[in-house]
Amino acid sequence: MALAHVHSRALQGLAARPVSVEVHLANGLPSFTLVGLADTEVKEARERVRAAIANSGLEFPHSQRITVNLAPADLPKDSGRFDLPIALGILAASGQIEAEPLARGVYAGELSLGGELRPVRGALAMALALAQDAAPRTLVLPPGSAEEAALVPGAHVVRARHLIDVVARLRREQPATQDDAGWARLEPRDSVPAPPGGPDLADVKGQVAARRALEIAAAGGHSLLLVGPPGAGKSMLAQRLGGLLPPMATDEALQAAAVASLAGRFDPARWGERPFCAPHHSASAVALVGGGSPPRPGEISLAHQGVLFLDELPEFARHALEALREPLETGRIRVSRAAQQAEFPARFQLVAAMNPCPCGYRGHPVRACRCTPEQVQRYQGRLSGPLLDRIDLQVEVPALPGEQLLQGPPGEGSAAVRERVVAAHMLALRRQGQPNRALAGGALEEHARAEPAALKFLHAAAVRLAWSGRGTHRALRVARTIADLAGHERVGAADVAEAVQYRRVLGAFA
Repeated sequence: MALAHVHSRALQGLAARPVSVEVHLANGLPSFTLVGLADTEVKEARERVRAAIANSGLEFPHSQRITVNLAPADLPKDSGRFDLPIALGILAASGQIEAEPLARGVYAGELSLGGELRPVRGALAMALALAQDAAPRTLVLPPGSAEEAALVPGAHVVRARHLIDVVARLRREQPATQDDAGWARLEPRDSVPAPPGGPDLADVKGQVAARRALEIAAAGGHSLLLVGPPGAGKSMLAQRLGGLLPPMATDEALQAAAVASLAGRFDPARWGERPFCAPHHSASAVALVGGGSPPRPGEISLAHQGVLFLDELPEFARHALEALREPLETGRIRVSRAAQQAEFPARFQLVAAMNPCPCGYRGHPVRACRCTPEQVQRYQGRLSGPLLDRIDLQVEVPALPGEQLLQGPPGEGSAAVRERVVAAHMLALRRQGQPNRALAGGALEEHARAEPAALKFLHAAAVRLAWSGRGTHRALRVARTIADLAGHERVGAADVAEAVQYRRVLGAFA
């Protein structure tokens, strides 16, 4: 036949849109034309496909006019994922393979000049999209990508190592390799939560208030700001938050892995482990929230269902920090460009660290601060009020004396703290079906179950400290988490009092 159709998928944000690769062979001057809003990477497939077919012992139709259309024409296509479907379409149009078995699969993979298949980004997104179809087709992917896609429950995934292996299977012949390793159907992988890893909280000596705030943040999913002089242990505390977080559910793990797959960062060995992203303070707004053409996920999306750690918070560009305000509230980020829009999940837990002043020693018990009040005010003023209002816990991490660091007993380990965190997290899920950080509006009033004395204390604190409505609600959410850690059914005045002290004002260092 002179016309062939091959199914594939194109990435648009986290969605994998269906793409029909249409190949037509006609008489005329020999040419190879590729249309359908293809990026430069896709257009370069012409040379890769030509060499891969020839070096695989197959016949490339050099003497014919080849037209490849990637439909729909208004959907942007990028990367080398269309190499394999284009090659199969040419072979089907030239009569070297049958069209009927070809129609039962969805194909994606980059070809080397020798015909080997190389991994592509977004394998998990493609498998998730296919799993939602009424009659899902078999997804044929290269090694590396196939193992990712097999993590999706119910996915029909085949791993192919070489173009000739795919052709042999479509011809109903024996694959080229003797042990059938060139064509292997992968069984869906059982979802096993990754064991908590990373450094232990027992390494942190002292810092009782900061450790307590870290436990509360882990139990309720609250954002956290650590303020203290250099060397006090702010980064040390933040790096141990991942070991305290509750295990991810299967859908949460799939979402986090799908975003990592889009950026080419997914590691199957870390399946089920919450991501921890720590971009440098020189990162731009696009690097944090995502962007580019086509749009790619930023650090906040790569930290989805995990931790985003921003060290030296005031050193980040002002516009980059302000871009975090909306995703902190909604848990999603929409990247809009002139040609297209893409939406990425961004339900991350923000942990930030900063010094109290430019020199870092404001309020230090031993070292004198060299900063003037104007310099301190200017430094702290780099953080806007609306951004600070969205940070639930703001605690001081003071400098510790040397004898406590060298001779003090080790702190409580991550395993014991994590046990309390998981118990409080499960209590919140049973009560309201979501973590405490997500409570809002009527759900917050219903599930907070605050005692009258607690509400009276909270109202007095809000008036005295001039809190906004958002700040008051966030303090109530933190109080709900504190009550869950203590096993209390209702939020009491003591829980609110502890929550109030964690919303400290940076001006205290001025």
